[in-house]
Amino acid sequence: MTTTQSATARIQPKKQTLEDAYSPPANFLEIDIADPQTHGVGKKRYTDYEVRMTTNLPVFKVKESGVRRRYSDFEWLRNELERDSKIVVPPLPGKALKRQLPFRGDDGIFEDEFIEDRRKGLEQFVNKVAGHPLAQNEKCLHMFLIEPVIDKNYVPGKIRTT
Repeated sequence: MTTTQSATARIQPKKQTLEDAYSPPANFLEIDIADPQTHGVGKKRYTDYEVRMTTNLPVFKVKESGVRRRYSDFEWLRNELERDSKIVVPPLPGKALKRQLPFRGDDGIFEDEFIEDRRKGLEQFVNKVAGHPLAQNEKCLHMFLIEPVIDKNYVPGKIRTT
């Protein structure tokens, strides 16, 4: 082989063993949005969702968590990331203002179909955000995924893994 041919020769792939194929992935972060529940009556009515996280990423102190979050908590997370991080933050599913108008013939934002569509959109949003390596170091994401109550007076910053 000539010098250029040997420099650009393909690296021979390593044969994958059954243990490699079925062992846990090296790094993973799984976030599910599930179990929507509607609470309250009249103007005090709202829906929240269970946010479940499982990970083996070293940046997360907790490897499994489950917290309940409202749409406004997702808005808070998006605003914090947009203000404090260097990433392009994806949009949230819409506010559905027309569904909140009075005198509708249906339940508006409390209809099962709307809640399920929103749940899927929120799950897409949080997985896109949490999948970004720079976002994984933000305190606000860790609070959102792990803390039972979000401290909105926290000091923004990065998570230190030392």
